[in-house]
Amino acid sequence: MTLTATSTRAIVTGTASARPVRRSGGREQLVSWAFLAPFLLAFVLFLVWPIVHGVILSFTDQSLTGAGGGFVGFANYAEALGDPVMWQSLWNTVWFTLLSTVPLVAIALLMAALVDRGLPGQWLWRLSFFMPYLLASTVISQIWVWIFNPQIGAANNILKALGLEPLAWLQNPETNMMSIVIATVWWTVGFNFLLYLAAMQNIPPQQYEAASLDGAGSWRQFWSITLPQLGPATVLILILQILASLKLFDQAYQMLGGVASDTTRSIVQYIYEAGFVSYRFGYSAAISYVFFALIVIVGVVQALITRRRKEQL
Repeated sequence: MTLTATSTRAIVTGTASARPVRRSGGREQLVSWAFLAPFLLAFVLFLVWPIVHGVILSFTDQSLTGAGGGFVGFANYAEALGDPVMWQSLWNTVWFTLLSTVPLVAIALLMAALVDRGLPGQWLWRLSFFMPYLLASTVISQIWVWIFNPQIGAANNILKALGLEPLAWLQNPETNMMSIVIATVWWTVGFNFLLYLAAMQNIPPQQYEAASLDGAGSWRQFWSITLPQLGPATVLILILQILASLKLFDQAYQMLGGVASDTTRSIVQYIYEAGFVSYRFGYSAAISYVFFALIVIVGVVQALITRRRKEQL
């Protein structure tokens, strides 16, 4: 078989094999975009567009009734920043986050340590610790409404057995927030427990064996081996827990029967009230983006602190 000058030049320069590759690459890109298209469409429709539409809405006086809709500039944001109810709701949310985050981390760590150290019937402990997390917020709320019932609730029965005065747990402004915190801890601690348990089980057992040979007891092993290696898991749990606590709404709204007080109204509930009770969609959107900006600031601060700690290590 003889080769022409053109075919010989193509073989030497590699152009003959390059053309099919480019065509194949183009087909692969089309196939890739075809697979990505459903996700991208859902992403734009249900995430990007609602965010953009919410920003636009926050600059209008749009009402749920369909009235308004005119551009008002930064008037909604100025009103929100000067609204004492919004700042009180924001403080309630921060206070709930502070009250709930510490026990949700500490109790989850204790529960995971007990199971990891070999309690009898581990499957039963794991199930009982994690089961409440699988329940819906409506179920949790009803359970704890009965527990905190002033007349027949288990909480006051325990106080009476201890010789203490019964409390109006959900009706008293001094105890209603703590009641919501107790219910939330019981409900959601199972998720943090699962994360801690998974992290503990990834610690090589040889380290504990070596520590035992050196005479270290269980407490010393936990303090010197377990805790230091749970640092990344603890940071993850703290971030997830703070973000979850800042979204307080369901259990507080349901346990109090939708009646908000100055001590329990969260920022998310105030956004709901502004939009669906007062019918002020534009103002509600502005409050939500003020809250979003504060969450972004908290996230950036946490990221900077975490990065600095990693650099020091």
